[in-house]
Amino acid sequence: MNSRIVLEATWIGFLSGMVMALFLGMMQNVTGHQVYTLLLNVDYIPIMKEYHFPESIEVLFHLIVSVILCIILAIIYSKSERIPKKRIIYFSLIVNVVIGLLLYPTTSFSERTPSITSISAWFWWTAAHVIFGVLVGILLRSRIK
Repeated sequence: MNSRIVLEATWIGFLSGMVMALFLGMMQNVTGHQVYTLLLNVDYIPIMKEYHFPESIEVLFHLIVSVILCIILAIIYSKSERIPKKRIIYFSLIVNVVIGLLLYPTTSFSERTPSITSISAWFWWTAAHVIFGVLVGILLRSRIK
């Protein structure tokens, strides 16, 4: 594994993860939908749900996941012959929207997060994953390969 790719992907994951957190934080403040809370929520993880973490630690958990995801995407992108440079944005967008759609139902495991039937919360959640996916794709395209 190329250490430059890991370093670049770490930076991309941190930056993109912060943009996503800030976006969802703003949307929660503006709309009242608990989408930022959902981003930081770990109530669905058996051992983690027993603890109350400060927001800074929850953000750190989110950033760790973001960095890991970006490292995986960067490695796939750098090793793949099937993902042309101009298609990485679409690839990243699709992967991240699918992840967002798969994670949204975890809202049903917590009292603090939006209702699973909230179309508005689902919209902002999905919009954040679109922004994240496009940003990751743009940064991967410009920094990797």
